[in-house]
Amino acid sequence: MNYLDALNKRYSVKKFDPKKAVSSDALYHILEAARLSASSLGLQPYRLIIVQSPEMKEKLIPAFYNPSQISTCSHLIVIVSKNNIGNEYIGNYFSHISETREVPLESLNPFRDSISKHIQHLDPKEVMIWADKQSYIVLGNLMFAAALENVDTCPMEGFKQDLIEEILGLNPEKEKVSVTLALGFRAEDDAFQTMKKVRKPDDKLFKFL
Repeated sequence: MNYLDALNKRYSVKKFDPKKAVSSDALYHILEAARLSASSLGLQPYRLIIVQSPEMKEKLIPAFYNPSQISTCSHLIVIVSKNNIGNEYIGNYFSHISETREVPLESLNPFRDSISKHIQHLDPKEVMIWADKQSYIVLGNLMFAAALENVDTCPMEGFKQDLIEEILGLNPEKEKVSVTLALGFRAEDDAFQTMKKVRKPDDKLFKFL
């Protein structure tokens, strides 16, 4: 599918068809787009939890203010961002670079020192804001990839932070839920699919200098 056609077709689905499931191949491609997403400093300060079992989706329904998508979607992707970036995390990152690119770990020390100093200059709140921003880059890639796979989505921020983290067994001192994305296929009676897409016209959105 042409990517502009895919984006024009895309909208935030309010009700999915619970009888239709996203195929394993399509899900793999969508998640691979997340893995390949751009990330500041390459640190990927997040992880993705993919909820696919009906039992877990049922448990999560009370955590959302508008639960219709949760009760009908095929999969729910929960993007969890880190609250802090320590030396161990950075060390593991550079060990992975060394292994992947087959270069001596010591040769990466200047780059590692630069990243460590940058992170150390951020206070805890700034680190959390930064990690949150990285999560939304991933979200954009997930939605775009899903549209190209002809899979519908709905991004959702309307959830009870403490409840969803409790259900998922997260440690709020180490990480937090940034945003969630429901995947599936639009229900025939979801009226929003027939509405014209409303976006700013070019002259209101773009400025060329």
